[in-house]
Amino acid sequence: MTPIQVIFLISSALVLGGALMVVTRRNLVHAALYLVVTLFGVAVFFVLLDAGFLAAVQVVVYIGAIAILLIFGVMVTRNVTGTEEKTFNKSYPLAIVIALMVFASLFLAVNQWSQFDAAAVEVDAETLDATILNFGIALVDADQFVVPFIVVSILLLGALVGAIVIAWPRKANEE
Repeated sequence: MTPIQVIFLISSALVLGGALMVVTRRNLVHAALYLVVTLFGVAVFFVLLDAGFLAAVQVVVYIGAIAILLIFGVMVTRNVTGTEEKTFNKSYPLAIVIALMVFASLFLAVNQWSQFDAAAVEVDAETLDATILNFGIALVDADQFVVPFIVVSILLLGALVGAIVIAWPRKANEE
């Protein structure tokens, strides 16, 4: 085994384990932290694919912004630790069977796909640099995506302020 394969296997276990922990934890703060671990494993995949820009975007946008915003939102709400109830309900065996059937059908569909073993097209560094430069310019150009970018920023800010207002502790006579 090559070192790259070992890193891939470790990060695969990290992603799968983290994703499993996200959906099985009753404590929302712990689930959000496991989401950060899962997203970090995906960033490692991007590094292994020589997609440094996407790895940086994964870390900055998803781990640095969305996951931290999620953790902040969870921590300002009430009852973040959850209750001491069973994590599974009585229909989880059916859910496991359905999940395995979906996985098997997707696995078969991907293996039957004619382009599954095709090699990626080689891209030279100059073309890639020009593409990333054009993307960056498009995000801040007034004629392209700066308005949607600002609108999304304002919507996220409004959601954050709304979450704080909803979670703000009220006095007994205000309720």
